[in-house]
Amino acid sequence: MKGIQSTGIQLGNKRLRHELKYYLRLSHYEPLRQKLRLIATPDPYSVSEEGYHIRSLYFDDYHDTALYEKNYGVFQRKKYRIRIYNKSDTVIKMERKSKFGGYICKESASITREEYERIFAGDVDFLRETESAVLRDFYLSCKNHLFRPRVITDYVREAYLVREGNVRITFDKYLKANVNSLDIFDEHIMMVRAIHQPMMIMEVKYDQFLPFNIRHLLQNLSNQRSAISKYVICREETKKYHNL
Repeated sequence: MKGIQSTGIQLGNKRLRHELKYYLRLSHYEPLRQKLRLIATPDPYSVSEEGYHIRSLYFDDYHDTALYEKNYGVFQRKKYRIRIYNKSDTVIKMERKSKFGGYICKESASITREEYERIFAGDVDFLRETESAVLRDFYLSCKNHLFRPRVITDYVREAYLVREGNVRITFDKYLKANVNSLDIFDEHIMMVRAIHQPMMIMEVKYDQFLPFNIRHLLQNLSNQRSAISKYVICREETKKYHNL
């Protein structure tokens, strides 16, 4: 890989970041949170001390390639999702999250509520001429690989930022999966808990290095680090109710 800069690691036209994931027990959450608040800044998008709400609609192909590639640990893989915040249509993003071993790259494009409704209905032809590479690639995936909506992930994210190393630490709480609908704006959607133990998911993303004070905070969590996928967790949960 070439072109290491302060803004991350460049691979072609993609900016890669490190990503670490942990299952965090509730008993460890509050002490860690209090220590983190002494050295980090709360995410400016937070709407309360709890953070903010995220709901994502994930797509996969006819063969569930994204699901199986994650389960088998394929080195290079990607997922597409549509994401909203605080159950509002003010900001709607189509995102592509790519994985390269221990590195990630997230690319996004904004879409309107009308465009979301068309995509959800399977009408993607209008994306063919878009200027966004993410949306064009999503269109090609829909046409060539029969992409369709597969699952919704729903949770509250509490996020903190550390300027040194461009670190972002998030606590993803109350993870839920859909049961009766795949429409992220459905007011009558039914959700079920996706993690049944008293724990949440903590993610740590950073560019080239992890500052010493952050590494010190994480050193007691090393045994809990895991290859976690909210997409996979929620897909497995929905299988208990019906075959999506």
